[in-house]
Amino acid sequence: MNTYSSKLLEKAVGELSKLPGIGRKTALRLALHLLRSEKEEVEMLSSAMVSMRNEIKHCRICNNISDNDVCEICSNSRRNQSVVCVVEDIRDVMAIENTSQYNGLYHVLGGIISPVDGIGPGDLTIDMLVGRLAAGGIKEVILALSATIEGDTTSFYLYKKIRDFDIIVTTIARGVSIGDELEYADEITLGRSIVKRIPYEKSIPH
Repeated sequence: MNTYSSKLLEKAVGELSKLPGIGRKTALRLALHLLRSEKEEVEMLSSAMVSMRNEIKHCRICNNISDNDVCEICSNSRRNQSVVCVVEDIRDVMAIENTSQYNGLYHVLGGIISPVDGIGPGDLTIDMLVGRLAAGGIKEVILALSATIEGDTTSFYLYKKIRDFDIIVTTIARGVSIGDELEYADEITLGRSIVKRIPYEKSIPH
């Protein structure tokens, strides 16, 4: 157990170690780095974190994070407004955008159905998605969820909710390995899986 000569340092380490993937040794190294930094640099970091937490919004159309009520993707008239790619969270949006192979819109669910974790359909933005489809203008929905049991369960639930709309429902090709989470797929594999998407019905085991 570490013995700190400063309660202020100990508190800083304690807070930093709450971050995912940060143990107490790494937290101590970060805290000491900040202690050695110029005050202005630490204040800029602190200000950026507080501003992000207090001012960042969720797009009222797709639920992606945004500085404004409508995100830059939804408000970009050069993007294909008739295709919506459904993803689990904002990290998946970033992963797909990095492939430069997709030019449509997104819908961020905010998670996937997982009874073990207490997450049901009502905890996700599924009704928000259905509302977008009911408003018209969408011709294709791409289900781009992780190739896990929870991801497949969520995809099937969504398919049942939207199959009665006059909309093509597709899913990304299985270039992404079974059990893989989307954000960890390499850009080439993910890009190909988007381009070579298939009708969702063909992906359902019969």
